[in-house]
Amino acid sequence: MLAVGVGTGLAGGSPTDGATAATIDTGSAIVQLKGDPLATYSKTKPAPGKKIDFSSNTVKSYRAQLTALRNDFKRWLRQNASGAKVTGEFDISLNAVAVQLNGTLLSRIAAAPMVQRAEYQGVYTPASHGFDPDLSLIDAFDAWGGEGGAPTAGAGVKVAIIDTGIDASHPCFDGFGDPTPGNPFTNGKVLDAAVYYNKNVVAGFTPADINGHGSHVAGTVACDFNTPAIVNGVAIPYGVSGVAPAAKLGNFNVFPDNVPSARSEDIMNALEAALAKGYDVANMSLGGGSSGIQDLLSIAVDNADIAGMVVAVAAGNSGPGFKTIESPGLAPRALTAGAATVGHFVGAPLTVDAVGYRLATGDFETVASDLTANLEVVLGGPSSLDGLNTACAPLPAGSLAGEIALISRGVCTFSQKIRNADNAGADAVIVVNNVQGDPIAMGQDGTPNQPDAPAYMVGLADRAALMAEDGSSATIDSTIEYFLTGNDDFMAGFSSQGPTDVDFRVKPDVVAPGVNVLSAQPGNAWAFFQGTSMATPHLAGSAAFLKSKHPTWSSAQIRSAIVNTAQEGVLKTFNTGALTANVNVVGAGREQLFNATNAKAALDPVSVSFGAVPSGSGQSASKTVALTTLLGAGPYTVSVTNETGLGVDFGASISGSTITVTMTANKGIAAGNRQGILRVFSGSTEIAHAAVYAFIK
Repeated sequence: MLAVGVGTGLAGGSPTDGATAATIDTGSAIVQLKGDPLATYSKTKPAPGKKIDFSSNTVKSYRAQLTALRNDFKRWLRQNASGAKVTGEFDISLNAVAVQLNGTLLSRIAAAPMVQRAEYQGVYTPASHGFDPDLSLIDAFDAWGGEGGAPTAGAGVKVAIIDTGIDASHPCFDGFGDPTPGNPFTNGKVLDAAVYYNKNVVAGFTPADINGHGSHVAGTVACDFNTPAIVNGVAIPYGVSGVAPAAKLGNFNVFPDNVPSARSEDIMNALEAALAKGYDVANMSLGGGSSGIQDLLSIAVDNADIAGMVVAVAAGNSGPGFKTIESPGLAPRALTAGAATVGHFVGAPLTVDAVGYRLATGDFETVASDLTANLEVVLGGPSSLDGLNTACAPLPAGSLAGEIALISRGVCTFSQKIRNADNAGADAVIVVNNVQGDPIAMGQDGTPNQPDAPAYMVGLADRAALMAEDGSSATIDSTIEYFLTGNDDFMAGFSSQGPTDVDFRVKPDVVAPGVNVLSAQPGNAWAFFQGTSMATPHLAGSAAFLKSKHPTWSSAQIRSAIVNTAQEGVLKTFNTGALTANVNVVGAGREQLFNATNAKAALDPVSVSFGAVPSGSGQSASKTVALTTLLGAGPYTVSVTNETGLGVDFGASISGSTITVTMTANKGIAAGNRQGILRVFSGSTEIAHAAVYAFIK
């Protein structure tokens, strides 16, 4: 047993999981001009279930008016802030321009007479990254009508992947004809491919997916049905499929080459291009910080939904913790995804004293032949978790020579902790997971000189048993295998939690598989990724399938079908494994595509929030929810059940197509969360449910 004392000079490092904390670009701004965009202007916004008719004279005329307004603003800039330059123009989801400030104060720009609102641009990053287990969890096969329905699942629908690109040559996407003339990054499956990066005129990047994040996301949305996959030399025993395998895709690359982040205008350019090209769904597996109720990018997401495009967005990887939802996932009309586990992985067997364990492999080295050595449990240290050292600080030289080191996940990157164990002489490193569920495929952090020691992860459930085996002989098998474990539906510890900032709305809307999700990588490769990025394309693919199945449903109705028919009572906490119904962790539950396909009614909004309620107010309030019939029939009845916390009563009534939800708070009650579940019935059958929430402050 190696015990390391607490000392000074703890090595730093980026977080083990999740996206880097978001920033803003104080050198540039998004400037919203007065007047509605096409998506919301009364004469140009589409009817429910329709899209903007860009060929109509009405739309052309109004676009000309908006162009004239932007020109007025440019003239104002030349006269009043000559250093500032317009770098982007928008009129579909937002009536706005992007401005490079070049030293001009934001307050100066905001003072222009035609300006509605001005804010610094946000900087956004990817939100990390037979029998297909994740499709089985969301019941996609039944929704398709069995495997025979796969060839038409999502047919006729286009999904914009606003991400790092798509490798169109991957087997997931390559079976649909030749590239578009002049664009080798397209084919009959990937219809469009372009870069949306403000500096690309100089950089000259192509839409190629260098990072791999976008191809992984795209594969979850629409990988061809039953595509063979091999991971680390192991043939996966089922064919991989997207949620909507017949859908078409668009490569809207906002993170080209190795560019790690995108500004608001890049993402808005991609979103508006997708709207103009008639895409039905957009996937935005990205996120950044939020401050206030809504930034302009999230307003653009809302307006894109109004314009007929379902926009699936990652909740963010900033969890756990209250109010960690990222932008633009905080947008009220975004279809916002939280992440939970899928119980499978690829790894190696470990044997200690004749007891077998399963180790997950990832981006690090594995043993070339069976390795037998003593297991060295590394204890103490400045960042130990339950006594097990995270190895985020250097370990004594030679202290692990000839040993298999057992350390804990957490605090610093996998590369850093494995490097420290490697430098101490370890023959191999086993990292114990610090959350419930299976071990994951550990990723490298991109720093130079990655460690040479073979490294694996083992599940949290095995920690106590392995710590008790300190000094025992252990053997890591060189044979890599596929393990199907059934450790499904544990909430990811990194999955961002609600409520939203300031207005205290419920987010995420719904949860989907987001840990150990297997999908495509550039160059005919495959990988297991984790992140709310991986949960989001399950929702985007589901939206594509529903749009194909029910082409007259509006974007709001599709979102409701996915959210308000989710499966309750299956999601578990990442730390204890207990079932959780906290609506700001799980939303309405884990999505269930078969239920969504057969949704009887839609609710708008998909959840009800009463915001922050002063504890001494004795306040009463009501909110309305619009109900539309989809595949069912009335009359309907409603109630609020599953109320938690003392001192607040929720109620509900229905008149025609309007549901009224009430909240009554007693005076002087304790601060904290109060929630319930609005339930809608047709006869005795529940046909929809929605989260109801109030925060007592």
